[in-house]
Amino acid sequence: MVQRRQRVLVGMSGGVDSSAAAALLLEQGFDVVGVTLKLWPQDCVNRAEDKCCGPQAVMDARSVSASLGIPYYLIDESAEFQKRVIGYFADEYRAGRTPNPCVMCNQHLKFGTLLDRARQLGCDLVATGHFARVERTPEGRTLLLRGRDPRKDQSYFLFSLRQHQLARVLFPLGEKTKSDTREVARECGLRTADKEESMEICFVPDNDYGRFLEQSRLVERHAGEIVDTGGRVLGRHDGIEFFTIGQRKGLGISSAEPLYVLELDPASNRVVVGDESQLNRSTFTVDHCNWIPWDSPPASFEATAKIRYNHPGATGTVEPGPGDTARVRLNAPARAVTPGQACVFYDGDRVLGGGWIRREPAAHQAIPQAAHQTGTERTR
Repeated sequence: MVQRRQRVLVGMSGGVDSSAAAALLLEQGFDVVGVTLKLWPQDCVNRAEDKCCGPQAVMDARSVSASLGIPYYLIDESAEFQKRVIGYFADEYRAGRTPNPCVMCNQHLKFGTLLDRARQLGCDLVATGHFARVERTPEGRTLLLRGRDPRKDQSYFLFSLRQHQLARVLFPLGEKTKSDTREVARECGLRTADKEESMEICFVPDNDYGRFLEQSRLVERHAGEIVDTGGRVLGRHDGIEFFTIGQRKGLGISSAEPLYVLELDPASNRVVVGDESQLNRSTFTVDHCNWIPWDSPPASFEATAKIRYNHPGATGTVEPGPGDTARVRLNAPARAVTPGQACVFYDGDRVLGGGWIRREPAAHQAIPQAAHQTGTERTR
């Protein structure tokens, strides 16, 4: 009796990474099915033809699947994407936080909806072109590790995946470099081999997220004050949604010394600014934590914490608390610890887990509006 080959659904984004992933799995003897999730609503104001899962990307994914001789499906998940990713994106900015939509897309669509679709198509596993690795333990647990290429490692964006998701995923590029990946695609004659890499948020291709939010009518301009840490009004703004922690440019105010955004207060619609040294923080709280090696984490552990994707990481102590929270105490202050961003914990190459940086009252909290006067005019 001939043993059935394991069937793998490969998420095809139309780029070189997912194309090479599909080719490698075929080479390894898997029965491969290509799927692209259509994430773009028809009326998306910033839809880019060639970005992830856009119209040109769909054509490229279909062409690659044809070249490899694998079945290909295009599945419409635009409504789910609108709710789970774009809706979240706007909600976070309105709440004075800076979102990370790629993490949410991975959790709810690429390793959520796609796993459901895999079952429907008779697939045992799901694979993507992420540069990350998984490792199965003798006890049956699945660990998440950094990709071998430190310049391309994408494990940060995968920290929120649960055990039932990690147990069914493959990352064929985990041991590869980017140049290796392109070489795989070239050897297979795939049209995506030399395709330019996209670094932006897929639905904000020009990186102007404020314009996207406005054009999509997800936020409206609403005037507020820019204040210093003492509550002195320095200028006006059109909404906290158009700012992020650590921002220096585009404040529209003049000062003898450079000023940076320290805090965004949705309750008062105020942007608090100060000097660069005030951006440094060594303690903060993360919530909605997910722990990968354990069901219940230790009471305290040492780790390297990445407070954003391009952060090199900072050593410190993590103290898990009630309600999926954790208190992080860094050994040295970090710059611009930004509410809404993911903080991911590592032990060497192993991802221990992570959570979302909570917005907390800052030590430099501006004094109430009514308590401060500039000249003879009370601030409003």
